[in-house]
Amino acid sequence: MLQVKIFEAEHEEDLEEAVNEFLAELQQSKFVEIQYQVSIAADEETEDYESLYSFSAMILYKK
Repeated sequence: MLQVKIFEAEHEEDLEEAVNEFLAELQQSKFVEIQYQVSIAADEETEDYESLYSFSAMILYKK
């Protein structure tokens, strides 16, 4: 059976750390794919429209 694990972080280093921790525990034969995405939005409540980042990854693996 296929499963997904989704990670999200405001900083790419935090995402990298979380994904690496998960992969370290996953048997290589169970790994299928990783999908990565970055989203950027402007915070209209700040004077300078501060950029908000969301880094996410989805790991597809076999259970």
